[in-house]
Amino acid sequence: MPTGPRFEDVPRVRMLLRIFRVSAIITGVLLLGLCLMMVFRYGFGVDIEVGGPFGLVALVPPKEITAVNFSTLELITHGWLYVLYLGLDFLLWRMVRFSFGRFLWFALGGVIPFLSFYFEFRIPAYIQGRIAQTEARQAAVGAPASAEAAV
Repeated sequence: MPTGPRFEDVPRVRMLLRIFRVSAIITGVLLLGLCLMMVFRYGFGVDIEVGGPFGLVALVPPKEITAVNFSTLELITHGWLYVLYLGLDFLLWRMVRFSFGRFLWFALGGVIPFLSFYFEFRIPAYIQGRIAQTEARQAAVGAPASAEAAV
């Protein structure tokens, strides 16, 4: 099976890369917040409450929360945005046609703290290299055809 994006998919891949970079940053920030929330919840037995009787933002035992439980909101938001991150990872895998192992490696970006920030730079650089190879192949295939047409 050929690897690299098809020439006609290059504009879509570039658009996906821009969305992926934003998704990787947001997923990474939410994952760091999730790690902090887990330290509070399982290390100290408190959740983050927003707008409750203890102030705008307070650390409160889960059974005493009367307002918005920001910890639960953080879990849900990270979960759904990780699904978006995985979806973009899948679309890039399908269009760029890299290995399934690389797809799984990239998928860990929303699970391992700080890895999505690394991938936010690494994946676009890798895919831009694949796009350059595709464009060079297309130029090499297109050049002889135009030379033959001139004769």
